[in-house]
Amino acid sequence: MTLLGSLQILSVIAIILIAGIPLGGYLYRVFTGQRGWLEPVYAPVERLLYRLVGANPSVEMDWKAYLKSLLLVNLVMMMFVYLLFRLMGHLPLNPDHIPSMPWALAFNTAASFITNTNWQNYAGESSMTYLGQMLGITYLQFTSAATGFVAAIAFLRALVNNKSRSIGNFWVDMVKIHTRVLLPFAFIAAIVLAGLGLPETLLGAETVHTLQGATQTISRGPVASLEAIKQLGTNGGGYFNANSAHPFEDPSALTCVIEIILMGLLPTALIATFGRFLRNRKQATVLYVLLTGMLLVGAFLVYGSEAAGNPILHKLLGITGPNMEGKEVRFGIPLSSLFVAATTAYTTGAVNTMHDSLTPLGGFVPILFMMFNMVFGGKGVGLLNIIMFLIITVFLSGLMVGRTPEIFGKKIEAREIKLATIAMLVHPFVILVPTAIAVATHMGVSSMNNSYLHGFSEVLYAFTSGAANNGSAFAGLNGNTTFYNVSIGLVMLLGRYISIIAMFAIAGSLAKKAVIPESPGTLKTDTFSFGGIFLAVVVIVGALTFFPALAIGPIGEQIQMWAGQLSH
Repeated sequence: MTLLGSLQILSVIAIILIAGIPLGGYLYRVFTGQRGWLEPVYAPVERLLYRLVGANPSVEMDWKAYLKSLLLVNLVMMMFVYLLFRLMGHLPLNPDHIPSMPWALAFNTAASFITNTNWQNYAGESSMTYLGQMLGITYLQFTSAATGFVAAIAFLRALVNNKSRSIGNFWVDMVKIHTRVLLPFAFIAAIVLAGLGLPETLLGAETVHTLQGATQTISRGPVASLEAIKQLGTNGGGYFNANSAHPFEDPSALTCVIEIILMGLLPTALIATFGRFLRNRKQATVLYVLLTGMLLVGAFLVYGSEAAGNPILHKLLGITGPNMEGKEVRFGIPLSSLFVAATTAYTTGAVNTMHDSLTPLGGFVPILFMMFNMVFGGKGVGLLNIIMFLIITVFLSGLMVGRTPEIFGKKIEAREIKLATIAMLVHPFVILVPTAIAVATHMGVSSMNNSYLHGFSEVLYAFTSGAANNGSAFAGLNGNTTFYNVSIGLVMLLGRYISIIAMFAIAGSLAKKAVIPESPGTLKTDTFSFGGIFLAVVVIVGALTFFPALAIGPIGEQIQMWAGQLSH
C-alpha cells in the first residue's frame, strides 16, 4: 500500500459523506411535503402522473394498503419485462438482430432487475437489444431503485407517527422519487458521463479495420444513460458483459471516481434523512461513523491484500508485486479495491475488476459485506436492514440491563421482535440452503470452472449476491443454466420481498403506538457505546451464521495461499 493510494480511497469516501448530508436534507424536505424552489416545475408534472395512474394524492394508506400497492406494481412490472425479453428478437430497435431470451434466462433477468439485484447471466452487448436495454433494463433500474427507496421512507414515517395507521401514499412517494430525485440526477450524470467518453447512440455495432488489416466488430448503444442510473440507483447491471471494467462504461480514473460517488450518494444521504425524521442528528452521526468505519476497513483489507500480491507466484515463478490479474491499469489497485468494497457495501453490484481474480482475502470482503447486508446498503432496503439490527440490538440490550426495550420513543414488544427475527433469518436461509444444494448436486457442480475451495467460494458468492440483491459475481461460475437461472432468480425474489413484508408489518405496528417521552430508564441509541453494541451484534450474528461456510471458502483458501499450497 502507498500513501497516495490510501489518500485516493479516503478522498473519494470523504466526498460521498460530505455530499450525503445536504442531499439527506433535500430528501427529507421532498418526502415531508415541503415546497422547493422548483415546485412550479415539478407540481404540474406530478399532478398529470397522478391522473394517468388514477391515484388520489390526498389519500393516506396504512401499511397493508401501501405494501399491497408496492407488491402489485412490482409484479406487473416483472411480468411486463419478462414478456419483453421473450419477444425482443421480434421487436424494433434491434439493428444487430439479437434473438429473444430463453424462458429460464428471461425469468432470471426479470427477477434480477425487479429486485434491484441486476445479476446478469447474459452478455448485454450480444444478448440484449436496444429496446431490451432501454425499456427493460434501464426502466427497471429506475423503478426498482424507487421501490426500495419509498419502502424506507414509509418506515421512517411509521417511526415518528403517533397513534396513526398512516405511513403515507405509495403513489405519491413513487412519483416524487422519480420526478425530484432519480430522473433529474440521472439526467445530469448521463450528460457528464457522455461528455467523458461513454457512448449514447441508437446506431448498430460498428465494423472497423485494424492496423494489422483484420476486422473488428465494436458494440455500442445507449450506454451513458444506462450507466448513470445503474450507479445512482445502486443497480449495477452493466451494458456490457465486462461491466465497469469495459472502457465504454468506465473509460478513465475520473469516470471511476464519479461512478463510486454516484453509487454511494443515496444510501449515505438516507442516513442523514433518517436523523432528520427522528429529529436526532446525533443518531445519524453515530451510524455515519460506524458504517464508514466498516467500509474503510473493508476497502483497506482489499487494498492491502491485492497490493501484497500472491506469495505462491513469488515462490514458484519469482513474480513479485501486486496482484494485477483481473484489474484495469487505468484504475490501479487503490480505485479497484475501493470499487470492490463500495459496490458490495452499497449493494450496487457493478464491478470494475473481476472479483474471481481477487486474492482470497480480497474476495472475502465483498462476500462478508453482502452477508452483513447493512454496511450502508442500497438506497432504502439497506436502511431497513440497519433499523432491523437496531431493533434486535435494543431488545438484547434491554434483556441484559433489565429495561423494557424501546426504540425512537416506541415500545418494542414480542410482535416486533418476531418480525425482525424473520427479516434477519431469511437472509442466511436463502444463501446457505441453496449453496448446500448446489454443491451437493451435479447440476450445481457442473457449472464450477474451479474446484475445491475456490469453486465453493464461487457458488457461495453467487447465492450471497442474489440474496443481498447485489448482483456482482465470481465470474468463474457459469450461471446461465436452467438450474442457476431458476434457483438464483427465486433467491433474489425471496431475499427482496420477505424482509420488506416483515419490516412493513413492523412499521404498521409501530405507527399505531404512542410516542413515549424519554425517561431516565430509556436506553439511548444515539451514543457510541450503544453503537459499539450494535456493531458487535452485527458481527456476532454474521460470524455465528456464516463462519462455517466462509471457513471452507475464502478463509481456507487464504490460509492455503499463505502456506504456499495449491488446491488439488
